[in-house]
Amino acid sequence: MPDLLLELRSEEIPARMQRRAAEDLKKLVTDALVERGFLYEGAKAFSTPRRLALHVAGLPPRGKDVREERKGPRVGAPDGAIQGFLKSAGLASLDQATIVTDPKKGEFYVAVIERAGRETLDVLAEILPAIIKSFPWPKSMRWGAASSQPGSLRWVRPLQSIVATFGPETETPEIVPFTVDGIAAGTTTYGHRFLAPDAIEVRRFDDYIQALERAKVVLDPDRRKDIILHDARDLAFARGLELVEDEGLLDEVAGLVEWPVVLLGTFDPSFLDIPAEAIRATIRANQKCFVLRETGTDTLAPAFILVSNLIASDGGLAITGGNERVVRARLSDAKFFWETDKAISLEDRLPKLDSIVFHEKLGTQGERVARIASLARGIAPNIGADVQLASRGAQLAKADLVTEMVGEFPELQGLMGRKYAALQGEHPSVCAAVEEHYKPVGPSDRVPTDPVSIAVALADKFDTLAGFWSIDERPTGSKDPYALRRAALGVVRLILENGLRLNLREDVLEDAFYVQKNRHVVVISLSGNDEHDMAALENHGSLDNPLPGDLLNFLADRLKVYLRDQGARHDLIDAVFALPGQDDLLMVVRRVEALGKFLETDDGRNLLAGYKRAANILRIEEKKDGRSYEAEPDRVAIAASGEPEEQALSEALVTAREAASAAVAAEDFSGAMRALSILRAPVDAFFEKVIVNADDPALRENRLALLNALRAATREVADFSKIEG
Repeated sequence: MPDLLLELRSEEIPARMQRRAAEDLKKLVTDALVERGFLYEGAKAFSTPRRLALHVAGLPPRGKDVREERKGPRVGAPDGAIQGFLKSAGLASLDQATIVTDPKKGEFYVAVIERAGRETLDVLAEILPAIIKSFPWPKSMRWGAASSQPGSLRWVRPLQSIVATFGPETETPEIVPFTVDGIAAGTTTYGHRFLAPDAIEVRRFDDYIQALERAKVVLDPDRRKDIILHDARDLAFARGLELVEDEGLLDEVAGLVEWPVVLLGTFDPSFLDIPAEAIRATIRANQKCFVLRETGTDTLAPAFILVSNLIASDGGLAITGGNERVVRARLSDAKFFWETDKAISLEDRLPKLDSIVFHEKLGTQGERVARIASLARGIAPNIGADVQLASRGAQLAKADLVTEMVGEFPELQGLMGRKYAALQGEHPSVCAAVEEHYKPVGPSDRVPTDPVSIAVALADKFDTLAGFWSIDERPTGSKDPYALRRAALGVVRLILENGLRLNLREDVLEDAFYVQKNRHVVVISLSGNDEHDMAALENHGSLDNPLPGDLLNFLADRLKVYLRDQGARHDLIDAVFALPGQDDLLMVVRRVEALGKFLETDDGRNLLAGYKRAANILRIEEKKDGRSYEAEPDRVAIAASGEPEEQALSEALVTAREAASAAVAAEDFSGAMRALSILRAPVDAFFEKVIVNADDPALRENRLALLNALRAATREVADFSKIEG
């Protein structure tokens, strides 16, 4: 079967765009082929800094022949209908049509249209130029004289050549005949810009791969990554050191070179006085280099790994020396930042936060710190954290934003704050809170466990959520510019993974919206004398405000996402949240777990089926009667003429509901489920022996009330109407 080879060679493609571009190229080409009926055996895309390449294996040489029967009008139909049929079917006259007789519909015309399958080469010549011209680069450019013309080609960097061949392995492939903005597809490409700059003639994929290797180009980015990683490990091992691995940096560096050459550089050991994180950030951000550490320790070594795109005649001495000079200069800057920052306490930096706008409608970072500290003081007693330490941690949490080091390396926020807090003698829990209040940043990030860190982290996230909720800046669809979903998921993980008991609306959300509403009033005393603020938060009263409930619903949605990832059913979460007052996330999860286990048993499944039957009957009869049994007393006296099964169900409902209610009050949700399980047998017997819609109105009403009592009993643990199945 023939194969397609496509290469689009250009000036340097940014490393961050390469992998996505290769996948886009593969998808666009293969989708276009399949859409036209051309199936293939396999496809793989590749990228280097100067090219995108695609190999599609097992394409047919031509498309399948098509035979189609198109039904026309009846024999004797008006001329207009006949002419329309001939035109749509591509027939010159009715002589080319067939007359078919149908016993019911009579005689009518049928056109038999036969089309020969198209040559694959022609189809490729049609689709490839269109894909190239409309390629979805995040950023693209025009260049040269053609750039002044409307509709000229846009590419990430100037496109220089196109290789496009198609044919079987046993024959010489043909060039796919097309041109894009004056660049004609051919068989000529080029290898490494400096190591092998001469033209290369290629025909098929296997030859192409080998020719590039000879021309010092490793086409597969994953292979370049492997070369870099293994050579870096070996070079570090030879010096008695270990590589500090960095997957993100490895991806980026593999996108910067076509022929990776790994070298080792060194720097003055005196720079190791700088925090290790700052050294790593400096070397990583400015030079795209890897740091090394002493074997078996976390102590950095005064050495680094760099990746060159050249095989230098001097063995890389000049390249290494140039990188060492730049690293020395960058580390000198970092050392200056470190020494300068140490001279000023975090507390003395706090006034500068008033000059940093967090959001035009939510005030400055200084005002935000005041709100976070108020919330942290309110949250701390509920989770066993020291109130004063939580307040102090919140006050210092953002102070490192105005340090020189974080100004240069924003990714070190929090971490540098912890180091500066430790240097000025703050309590270890305060130091931890300064770093950890940002956590967890993502689903795989570590969750803080120190109660003070948890209090400040929750306060920080609740201030963010309540703030943007109060100015109506909520996530919509796929848009979430302020990462509010991430903040909400962070709240969920902080609460669940630490086993925290919080009534969110009363303990947190109302306070959060109160400080938003009165953000100009909440003032924090840096001395820690904050009794006035505490009294204000404790005495603000219940807010007549729909926002806390709305934000609670948003948190419930994030809880569903979290639990779904853990394997829980979303309908069970809905069933628990449908009950009033469910804002203790830990208890919600425990109810969901108990409910899930109960519904896996025969008693649970049968009770759910009985509930569904009862609910359906009630819905129909309530609509017929124009009344709601739910709004009426759910325990009724049994008429003397009632059936034994009716009496048994009534007694079982009283027993089960009282036991379930007591178990729920004791937070024994498994016990509540066991209490409901006794209803299975009387419910089954009731539906088997008793006619609900009895002729006697009193009996009918009594039996409907019994079904309503069943509905009410199950709502002690969950709203069974939300459960699927």
